[in-house]
Amino acid sequence: MATNTLLLLPGDGIGPEIMAEVKEIIALLNGRGLTDFATDEGLVGGSAYDAHGAAISEADMAKALSADAVLFGAVGGPKWDGVPYDVRPEAGLLRLRKDLGLFANLRPAICYPALADASSLKREVVEGLDILIVRELTGGVYFGEPKEIVTLENGQKRAVDTQLYTTSEIERIARVAFDLARARGRKVASAEKRNVMKSGVLWNQVVTKIGKEEYADVALEHVLADNCAMQLVRWPKQYDVIVCDNLFGDILSDVAAMLTGSLGMLPSASLGAPDAATGKRKALYEPVHGSAPDIAGKGIANPIAMIASFAMALRYSFGLIDLSDKLDAAIAAVLGKGLRTRDIGKDGDTLVSTKEMGAAIREEFAALLG
Repeated sequence: MATNTLLLLPGDGIGPEIMAEVKEIIALLNGRGLTDFATDEGLVGGSAYDAHGAAISEADMAKALSADAVLFGAVGGPKWDGVPYDVRPEAGLLRLRKDLGLFANLRPAICYPALADASSLKREVVEGLDILIVRELTGGVYFGEPKEIVTLENGQKRAVDTQLYTTSEIERIARVAFDLARARGRKVASAEKRNVMKSGVLWNQVVTKIGKEEYADVALEHVLADNCAMQLVRWPKQYDVIVCDNLFGDILSDVAAMLTGSLGMLPSASLGAPDAATGKRKALYEPVHGSAPDIAGKGIANPIAMIASFAMALRYSFGLIDLSDKLDAAIAAVLGKGLRTRDIGKDGDTLVSTKEMGAAIREEFAALLG
């Protein structure tokens, strides 16, 4: 069995607590002889700034570049609000995305049956929800230049952020979305703002061309991004795969996340281009939620999104589909028994700690493994 390398970057706040539960699952799989994961650990975010004066050190960046996959916890907190902009905790994540070439962000929004009533929307609107948002991650307004704040001659300040996309950037994210749709419901919705943005016009043209020439078996619809946000709240189950640029993907994926009841439930994957020789992609997996500094160290954080992120790693980086499916099933089984962390609990539920939730999921997972 080939050894696969995982770099663990727990980060700040609740990051180390939820990462600890993934370490236990890795140990379970290795102990059963089902995997041979070699793990290393590094610092990112505020913890890296405290140790190295940077949001990620050059040594840990080198580890990320050589790893088969990176598991990332969360970064940030009020402790680092005053640090310089270029070394703020979030800069570590942005550098990882950029240096690893992670252009495709996959954000599933799945409503587990046991949690349908936790959503702010009616049960019939969200029950059975299973959509996937594919967000372009290394281009667009977050990375375009110029990006600056300048003082004008009259003393006023002017801020500039530049939205930039090339044909090739749009083509590669479109292909990721279409390929994923082929394994799901064979439907892609492309969201942009072609009515007011030239980048939206190009986006629409390129996605249309790719769909027509290479994916005639996948249904394609175009939707304005603001209308897509409205439709996600009105009737989200009309969508299967949604593909969008960096800015709109950031917004729409958070809208979709809250349909499920809690950000603490949702994982994500960020993938690079396939290696020409091996076909493997650089990849980073992380929960959607933040570092939650207000509950850090209390042992009450929800580890499910971090565990589900590892399940995505099993699927997309290592091709271990059966193990990924069983880990997802273990999460659903535990929720079906009424176990809840505080963020998703309601009257009648059994509230458990971070460690207790992790242990319950491992127990179900072990039973499914046989």
